[in-house]
Amino acid sequence: FRAPVQRVLSNALQGENTANFEFPLYTKDGRPVEVLLNATPRIDSAGKLVGVVGVGQDITEKKQAEVELTRVAADLRKLIDTANAPIFGIDTKGRVNEWNDKAAEITRRSKDEVMGHDLVAEFISPEYRDSVRAVLDNALNGQETANFEFPLYTKTGERVEVLLN
Repeated sequence: FRAPVQRVLSNALQGENTANFEFPLYTKDGRPVEVLLNATPRIDSAGKLVGVVGVGQDITEKKQAEVELTRVAADLRKLIDTANAPIFGIDTKGRVNEWNDKAAEITRRSKDEVMGHDLVAEFISPEYRDSVRAVLDNALNGQETANFEFPLYTKTGERVEVLLN
């Protein structure tokens, strides 16, 4: 990382600002410290370039937290995808934005086939649309519903009873 840091400092000596440049800095004992560097030209009262002002911030903990967050997100993704129960999600407009492997298996509709589609309008029979939409709207507004049963139709038209929690 010496060459990129040298380039940032050289650019500042040429009058160019650099913001949010990340690089590892090593302590005496060899421990890496992640640094966020901002470098700007230093101009004197006559307008002459006289040096560089560099401000570094230790972002080691932030970087470690980002790595941990990525790991946890991957674990949760795997948990959702491989759960032994159908899991689906919708956005505020009722479009499918989550569809796990079990949901795909029981409906015979792949994730690609349902993502972005209106769950209620396209996959719920007309006689259940109002009640299912009401339950889902309540959920979107923070109201929990336990054990609401409704039919979902498979790709081949078979009716599958789903318990919504």
